[in-house]
Order: sequence, then structure tokens, then C-alpha cells
Amino acid sequence: MNNKILLLLALLGISVGAYAQVPPVVEATNRSIRSTSLTQKFLSPTRIVWKSDNIGSRVLNAERILNSGIGQADLNRGEYLTLVNEKEGQAGILLDFGCEIQGGIEIVTTRNNQKPAGRVRIRFGESVSEAMSDAGVDGATNDHAMRDFVVELPWLGRLSVGESGFRFVRIDLVDADAKLEIKEISAAFRYRDIPYLGSFTCNDERLNKIWMTGAYTVHLNMQDYLWDGVKRDRLVWVGDLHPEVMTVNSVFGDNEVVPKSLDLARDLTPLPNWMNGISSYSMWWVILHRDWYYYQGNIDYLKEQKEYLTALLKHLSTKIDDNGKEILDGNRFLDWPSSENQEAVHAGLQSMMVMTFEAGADLCRVLGDEKTVSLCDASVARLKKHVPSMADSKQAAALLAMSGLVKPEQANSQVLAKDGAHKMSTFYGYYMLIARAMAGDYQGAIDNIRNYWGTMLDLGATTFWEDFDIDWAKNAGRIDELVPAGKVDIHKTYGGYCYEQFRHSFCHGWASGPTSWLSQYVLGVNILEPGGRKVLLDPDLGDLEWVKGTFPTPRGVIEIEHRKNSKGKVETTFRAPAGVEVVVAKK
Repeated sequence: MNNKILLLLALLGISVGAYAQVPPVVEATNRSIRSTSLTQKFLSPTRIVWKSDNIGSRVLNAERILNSGIGQADLNRGEYLTLVNEKEGQAGILLDFGCEIQGGIEIVTTRNNQKPAGRVRIRFGESVSEAMSDAGVDGATNDHAMRDFVVELPWLGRLSVGESGFRFVRIDLVDADAKLEIKEISAAFRYRDIPYLGSFTCNDERLNKIWMTGAYTVHLNMQDYLWDGVKRDRLVWVGDLHPEVMTVNSVFGDNEVVPKSLDLARDLTPLPNWMNGISSYSMWWVILHRDWYYYQGNIDYLKEQKEYLTALLKHLSTKIDDNGKEILDGNRFLDWPSSENQEAVHAGLQSMMVMTFEAGADLCRVLGDEKTVSLCDASVARLKKHVPSMADSKQAAALLAMSGLVKPEQANSQVLAKDGAHKMSTFYGYYMLIARAMAGDYQGAIDNIRNYWGTMLDLGATTFWEDFDIDWAKNAGRIDELVPAGKVDIHKTYGGYCYEQFRHSFCHGWASGPTSWLSQYVLGVNILEPGGRKVLLDPDLGDLEWVKGTFPTPRGVIEIEHRKNSKGKVETTFRAPAGVEVVVAKK
């Protein structure tokens, strides 16, 4: 047997028996081989949202396309979806696949077609209106992923094409006086086939849906790397990773996509550069490693970060002036809604410097680097000499509270508890929730979750969005229907900065904060020792009657239930795996 072929098969992980005959896969075995952990499955459409005509002259046998497909062309003749372009109009159909997915589309044609079968225009959409839009108009783009393009279909064959985030697909027959018969249309769903080890259920179904939607939003973004969005921002944005990683910790547990993404950011960013060009994102990298280590407890992986980690902390220590004020350069950024309030940005960066050096001290103490621990402690002491204003910003108030520069009760009463869900953001909303919990205002945080993230669900969302303003919901149509006359098209009308109108991502992992927040503060799971060796259960149910769920640790899943008795006191039961010590808070 050809030794080159055997070597290649070994690299591919394919075992070959001593007498087996194998095909000549390839002669060149020195090429790089890239594998993927993704699974692909095919989904049939759940409904037809729109047809270009309703009298059966241009779109025939439309309902047949809802049948489950097998992905194989055959020689049978029958009644299949048929698109006909007549002189007076173009044939098209808009399909709904039931929920947001990441992947492409598969189209199978019949024998009753020309050779080739014809050209179709395919438009993916996270909303119905986006699938009906034109690239280059109203913010619709092909940035990061092609979502509006023309392809030619084979006669009696199959074509798989596309790679985007979508729920809806519009298909139009392109050529004049043409006819096309289609046997099957399926969505090619590409994802990590991993179990949801964490869970959350309570007596409020709205909160249950929010928890799961946040988990699913991150799951879609767990591709070969941990992305920010599956339609747009299919990139590793380090700051945006933090809410996502906390959701991974709470739902999926240890997964290769997190260290792989953190390492990519490190390797792409030689010091003194900032990750993604943003100083706060390099700080988030330190905080991420602290949180990942405490939840997963992988000391060998932490040791791999020591050289870069200590050099980064040393570099950050040079960005403090004599008065203890941060003087960070690079792109000074927290999130988009706060970006125009430079006073708030400074307050947030000052807070993040404190949080970063505290996280750095924790990690370096584990690594036995007392010199860097002393550097971190001294930096925190210097930074605490300067306490910025909250600048009427919920982003700034949240970080100031989390860093200890401002008392959480003060941040909550003066800023966070005001105006309900107004002035929240999908990214920093997570930290607003944390700060409210630190202030003891669990009920206020739960109400924010119901109103802010719940309103996206009311509008038809199956994943959480890049940004959302509660005022957008006024007189807005749902995203899963053609916008009725007199209603506002929320996708076409709103969005700002880099995500105007249809460019706005409706599946953004940084918006998943309620999932990990509900697991930590309502289910009550707090990690006390690395790797979940010791866990504190400290729930606050607010107005809920009961909550139960599971939480993944490297040693297994903890099963938890809390119920209020007749006197309103919470009674806790749990089952923990061997090696996990569980402590229940006394209240």
C-alpha cells in the first residue's frame, strides 16, 4: 500500500486494516489538514411566509416543499414546487425554518428541468423583512457572509450553498420566460453537537424561555471559534466573549472553543498592541482567564498564559498617572450605546483597570508569581485614589459598582434602578444585572430581564440581538411576519453605529447575559474554588415560588432545587457529584 496514502489516512484519523484496499486519496501528504468539530444536519421549512402570486400561475405546488427531504435527486416524476417566470412577473417564495440557525441551503432539482436547471437568487434573512431586502439598500450587506446572491442549479441534482445566520430564505427564479421544478429545499444547519448540561426552570415560563434563548444564542456562535454573531461579526471579539464564556460555563461546561479563541486573540496580538485594537478588550482577556480557570480548574492551560499574562499586566501598569487615573490609549470603548459619553467611558475603563489587576493578582497567586501579585496590588491601590463620576450611564455605574469604586447600593439607587429597561444594552446589560444583584436588588434585575430581553421574544426573536432599545418596540411589527401596514419595521428602521438597519445582527452572543445571571443569582451557583471543587448555593428567588436546574462542573453536574415554603422561606435540596463540596448559604 502507498505509504503516502497511509500517512494521510492516519492524519485524518482513519484506521486501515492490514489487507484493506484504499483509494488514492491524494499524493501530497505534506499539505496542512484542518478538521472541524461541527455537525451538519438538514432541516425542512416549517411554513411558507410569502409567494409572489396566490393564483397558481407562477408558484405551483408550493406546499410540497414543506415535506421532509432526503437530499437525493431521483428519476421519479410528480408534483413538485414549480417556479414559472412569465412576461408580467417573477416567481419567488419565502420560507421559514422555524428558528435562527447557522449554515446554508440545500436545493434538490428534478429531471423535469432544462440542462442546467436555471438560475435562482437566494436571500437569507434573520427577519422576514431582511429576507425581502436587497443588498446595498437599507443597510443590507454581504459583509462577513454572503446572504444575497445568484447561483445556477444543476439538472437532476443537488446544490448546497451559503454560510450565514438566518431563519428565513427567499428564493426567486432569475431568468425571463423560465421554468424550474424543485424537489426539496432544506436548511443545512452547522453546529456543535454538544449537550446542554446546565438547565434552569422556574414557575415563570417567560424567564425559562429567556434562559434558553441566551444559551441557544451562544450555542450558534460556538463554531470553529467563538464568534460574536453568525450573520455579521463572525469574528473573535475578546470583550464580547466574556458574557458568552460565562454562558458556556453555565450551560455547556468545558469546551475547546473557549481556549482556542482566547489563544487566537493572544497570538494575533503581540504586546504592546491591544486585542482587537481596544484596550478594554485586552483587560477582558485577563478577566476571562480568571473566570475560565475558576470554573474549569485547568492549571496546565493557565500556566501556558503566564508569559503573556504577566507582560500584559506590566504594560497595563504603565497606563496609570500620578493621580491614579487610567490613561489608556488605543480605542477607548465599552459598548456602542455608551461610546459617545466619554466621561462614562473613562469611568468604565477606570473600573476595568481595577477589576483586571484584581483578576491578575488572583491568577499570578495561583501561578506562584508573587512579584506580579505585588505589582497588581500596588496598581489597584493607585487606581482607587481616583473615583470617576457615574456620568448618568448605566454602563459606567455597573462597572464602578463591580470594581468597588462606588458602593453597589449607591450605583443602583442613583442610576441602575431608574427608568426601568431604558438605557440598557444587550452587552453591558449583563453587568447592570450583576451590579443590581450586588446591591441586593434581585427583584429589580429580574424585572429588567423580563422587560428587556423578554420584549425581544415578544417581537418574534429566537436568539438575542446585537442591540435593543426598549422604545423600538412601540408600534413595531414582529420580525417573523411581513410588516403590517401602519406598523414599524423594527429591523429596517433601527440600529446605529456599525449595525444600522438590516446590517444589525439578530444573533449576538454578547446578549446572553441573563442565562448565566439566572444560574448564578436565582439558581444560586457561586464557584468558591477552582474547578468547582467547592460551590456556594446562595439563591434569591425574588417573586418566584420555585426554581430548579443543573450546573456543570469538571467533576459532574450538580442538581439543585429551591422552593419557598408557606412562610416564604426558601428550602434547598441538591445532589452533587463526588469531589464537589456544596455549601448552602444561611439566610
